[in-house]
Amino acid sequence: MIKLIAIDVDDTLLNSQNKITTQTKDALQKAWQMGIKIVLCSGRPLAGVNPYLKELGIDGDEQYVITYNGALVETVSGKIISKNTLDNDSYRKIASYATINQMPYYVLDDDSNVYTSDRNVNRFAVIQAWENSAGLLIRTPDELADDFEITKAAIVGEKEQLDKFEQPVKKQFSDDYYVVRAAGNFLEIMHQNVNKGSGLKKLSQTLNIDPNEIMVFGDEQNDIPMFKFAGTAVAMGNGSDLAKSYADNVTDTNNNDGIAKFLTKKVF
Repeated sequence: MIKLIAIDVDDTLLNSQNKITTQTKDALQKAWQMGIKIVLCSGRPLAGVNPYLKELGIDGDEQYVITYNGALVETVSGKIISKNTLDNDSYRKIASYATINQMPYYVLDDDSNVYTSDRNVNRFAVIQAWENSAGLLIRTPDELADDFEITKAAIVGEKEQLDKFEQPVKKQFSDDYYVVRAAGNFLEIMHQNVNKGSGLKKLSQTLNIDPNEIMVFGDEQNDIPMFKFAGTAVAMGNGSDLAKSYADNVTDTNNNDGIAKFLTKKVF
């Protein structure tokens, strides 16, 4: 019996217009009314998923989200269950490497604020700050307190750029950090013990829910750790071939109500 459904947001819950389709919304609300926990699991911060939580009607201290790709597990009201961040020295290392290699980047703190020390601010940092309804600050690591913490860093660019950046960045940082391609335009660097699977594991332990009672939906490389953890892993039809290779099932695309179709077939 499924007790928890964890759902990636971009290109999974949301269609290509960044909307939740009516069929998907109805299916998730039906599951929630059945007592199944609906957990959004995203690289975004809480502020970035709040509009969708509200649209689905999910609120209160008994409902949960996994944010920053697993760096934070929290209630939808913002009470933190677990937190794994990087220190200012990590920001310094990442900023230095990105600057030397002319890679656009930004970092996020746990209040959703976006930081970069690059005064030629990239458009992805601007979009991230706008989505988070948060600040965009140009600050070098030396201009911040020694105890300043970040939830993640992102090397960003057009898909073709990141295809070239991906392997050098992973070679540079993978021994000490978790490095993952979150989508076509984002290569994210986080605490070594952070990923969506570790966040989902922490939440399942908190709620005393067995992995076999968990269903997950995702589309990308950063969803694979939760595919490995959950009893039922469902890749979207629009997902990457790599993500599909780790899934138990492949449903229709995010534009064709893939979540709703799978829930109707397997849960209702």
